[in-house]
Amino acid sequence: MNLEDLTIREARQLASMFQGATPANIDCACPWQIGKNYLIRTVTMIQTGRLVQVTDHELVLEDAAWIADTGRWSSAIKSCTFSEVEPFPSGRVMVGRASLIDACEIATLPRDVK
Repeated sequence: MNLEDLTIREARQLASMFQGATPANIDCACPWQIGKNYLIRTVTMIQTGRLVQVTDHELVLEDAAWIADTGRWSSAIKSCTFSEVEPFPSGRVMVGRASLIDACEIATLPRDVK
């Protein structure tokens, strides 16, 4: 078969064979939830914020802070109390999705310098 010689009808038939052709064990739904508070670890830092937008390449946060020192990790995630906090000024903060290591929802956002 020469692809250059396909009719439009044949091309449509071929395309329809591949629609929805994702493996059954892959969840294609976006796991991020707009409006939720997240603690996000990247390759260089930890940030917290309320998620307001997800793009192809960034997560957009408001009420964001750089967490310089979490203290005891499991306690910090549970209590939302961190040893060192540097809040961003008001406005939006973009986090590159290519730099993500992991993320989890947290109950409250730290906004005071500590």
